[in-house]
Formats: sequence, C-alpha cells, structure tokens
Amino acid sequence: MLGLALASVSSLTAQVTVEVLFDQEQFLRDESLPAKVRITNHSGQTLPLGKQPDWLTFAMESRDGAVVSKLGEVPVQEEFSLESSMVAVRRVDLMPYFELSQPGRYRVTAILKIKQWNVDVSSKPKLFEIVRGTKIWEQTFGVPDSGAPPEVRKYALQQANYLKRLLLYVRLTDETENRVFKVFPVGPLVSFSRPEVQLDKRSNLHLLFQIGARAFIYAVINPDGQIVVRQTHDYARTRPVLKSQEDGQIFVSGGTRRITADDLPASSGAGSTNDVQAPRL
Repeated sequence: MLGLALASVSSLTAQVTVEVLFDQEQFLRDESLPAKVRITNHSGQTLPLGKQPDWLTFAMESRDGAVVSKLGEVPVQEEFSLESSMVAVRRVDLMPYFELSQPGRYRVTAILKIKQWNVDVSSKPKLFEIVRGTKIWEQTFGVPDSGAPPEVRKYALQQANYLKRLLLYVRLTDETENRVFKVFPVGPLVSFSRPEVQLDKRSNLHLLFQIGARAFIYAVINPDGQIVVRQTHDYARTRPVLKSQEDGQIFVSGGTRRITADDLPASSGAGSTNDVQAPRL
C-alpha cells in the first residue's frame, strides 16, 4: 500500500513541472539577476499556490557543489490558482538574496511546495556565471538636495566580456563601495575606444562611447542610477565629442545624431541633427 501511495504521488508530481529561465547566462557581480520560474500544471487538478511565503524557494550551489549562503528569502508570496493545462510565470531577482561575491559558475534550483499533496517539486538545476569586470573609471559625487553635508556616492565604469562581446557597465555605490545601489549594462563597447565621461551640476553622469566603426552611444544617468537620456550618434565628417556650455549644460558636438527606437526620451519622427544638447535635467 505504501508503494502504491508513493507511486500515485510520483505520478501526480510528474504532471507538474518547474523550470528556471534566464535571458542571459552571464552576469557582473552585484548586477540584477532576473530569473523567470515557469510552472506547468497537467495534473487534472487546480492548484492553489502562493499563499504561504515558502511555496516557492530557491537553492544555489557553486560548480564544485558548495552551498551558496542565503542573505534572505526571495519574496514570492502572492496567492493565485493554477488550473490544469495552464502555465504560470513568476519573475524574481535572485542577486540580493544570495552571497554571489565570487566570480564563477553556479547552479540554481527552484523548489515548488504543493501543500495539498504534501510534496515538493524541484526544477532541473540552471547554470549561470558571475564574472569579474574591469574598472576603467570612477568618480565620487555629492547627491543634490540630500542634506548638509550631502550624501556621497560613487559612479564607476566597468567593462566585461560576454559571448565574445565587450560590454560597458555603470556601477553606482556609496563612497566606500560597501553598499551597491545598481549595476547595469549601458551598451556594447569597441575594444579600442575609451568612453568620454563628464558630470554636470546636478551630478548626472554623461557618457559617450563607441559601439561600432562609426556609431556612438550618448547616455545620461542620474544619481539614482536611472538612464534618463539615450541617443545614437554617427561619425559624419567629424567625430562626436562631449562639450559643456558656460551654464554647465553638457551636450554632444559634432557627428550626426541618428533617431532610433531605443532613444530616451522617445523621439518622434526620423532625421538627424548636429550639436545635440540633452534635455535639461
């Protein structure tokens, strides 16, 4: 009878699958680690999920099998019902909840707890890699309107190889780099290019970097780590460069701006301009 009961539970759980998915397999240390958990139900029953905080948990280990320490439980509590033949997807950021300070390859497993059956269903381990970027520039700055004395933060630029492509990252931390606010890629980078960098009077970070033989990206990042301006500029007779006006406004001089779907703020219409000034921030 025990064997039959175990076989019955095993048969039911085989009809419920859990899968961990990443949009990429390589991440910089402290970069957001977004994962999608896909739950498929073919059990013939409706599953009530998400009521308990531990209905979906995660386990992680390094490539050599060492368990990765947890810094906290991934917040996933959100009650819902998953009908038979339906699929549910939950999105989580794993980086803040695991000790991933060392570069290397890791495996993560999602564990689904089905309370009404008193069983757990585990996903297959999903591989990903944490890489160490190379710092190429850094600058501390005071956060505007943050009090007296002002809060001090630090911008840093890092580059890292991903799938044989060099990417440029912005890293935003406190002055000591003990607290990391954001790490994110701003675009590809040609190996022979060195990004131009300037800070304006509002401590916004202005970046101009080369992404191709004749193409450049101009981006502006505010002290909260948000990209507020993104433009594409092409080498046309002259090379695009960053310049500043007497009032402290920074703009791209030379070259030709190319309107693209990736522009921030979104551009209306098509065309090109020269000596482009960013919106006042």
